[in-house]
Amino acid sequence: MLAAEINKKYIDPVCDCPITAAIGIVGGKWKPVIIWILITGPKRFGELHKTIPGIALKVLSRHLKELEADGIITRKVYAQVPPKVEYTLTEKGQSLNDVMQLLADWGRKNIVVAG
Repeated sequence: MLAAEINKKYIDPVCDCPITAAIGIVGGKWKPVIIWILITGPKRFGELHKTIPGIALKVLSRHLKELEADGIITRKVYAQVPPKVEYTLTEKGQSLNDVMQLLADWGRKNIVVAG
């Protein structure tokens, strides 16, 4: 997907809101979690699935494809048997690190977790 297509897809021409565009790409229940996990380095599909309790395989697969199409992650396939695929943040994806850290800090300070 080209940047122009992404902009058309996520920015409402009435409000031209960059927040709407950003949330359209990285928002939702699982995408921020996937990005957070990939900040530490490349992960295989199975690693991601084990690390994110409650996510369906189909949902994980779809979100990975969407994040790849939006230029947030790359998918590297290794020519070996059994097949090996790794997901990594792109430079664009890595640029979300500060935002993700701020969200994590806010969550630690403001969300009371029952324990």
